[in-house]
Amino acid sequence: MQLFQSVMVALICVNLAYLAITRLRSLARLTAVQGTLLAVVPLLFPDTASHAHVWLLSLAILAIKAVGFPWLLARTLARLEVNPVVEPYLGFNLSLLAGVCGLLFSLWLETRLPFPPGLFPPLLFPAALTTIFTGLTLVIARKKALTQVIGYLAAENGIFLLGTPLSGQGSVWLELSVLLDIFVAVFVMGIAIHHINKTFESIDVGRFCSLRD
Repeated sequence: MQLFQSVMVALICVNLAYLAITRLRSLARLTAVQGTLLAVVPLLFPDTASHAHVWLLSLAILAIKAVGFPWLLARTLARLEVNPVVEPYLGFNLSLLAGVCGLLFSLWLETRLPFPPGLFPPLLFPAALTTIFTGLTLVIARKKALTQVIGYLAAENGIFLLGTPLSGQGSVWLELSVLLDIFVAVFVMGIAIHHINKTFESIDVGRFCSLRD
């Protein structure tokens, strides 16, 4: 249980780092760190660690979220001639403050919702909800489309984390289908970003407001 809580604390720290980092390449690397931590989570439940499908799920998460997605992001970033600095709508200090407020709200909400006893181990619900909140913050408060893709991935990671207590119920095929859907979504987003940059010489979504017929 102590190891589980340590992983949850590490995930929360990764979420806060998402909101404070100012370089796109560092954000892409942080996606790999978050994916690795997520791959470990299903194996930390004592009643599911011996199930073969849980190991299969963890390996799939490791391959897709910790290796595949970061590689695609790094490859896209290398091909795009963009400023490597993250450009925010909301300042980094305010973004970090919003992340801390989201964490405090998640801790408070955990004490208010009537969960079935033993459904969520300690810190799992706050870590998952904070991950979702962080992803949505990146989508809303950052200018570059690539940063918003990373936010979308972070939000999906939070949703997956909420479902990990059900990993021992034989739901691996549903979870793998979700992973495949996200993989396709990121692939399409990568193509879209490439064409946006090729056509408009920028991936700053704020410039779309100035488009004219």
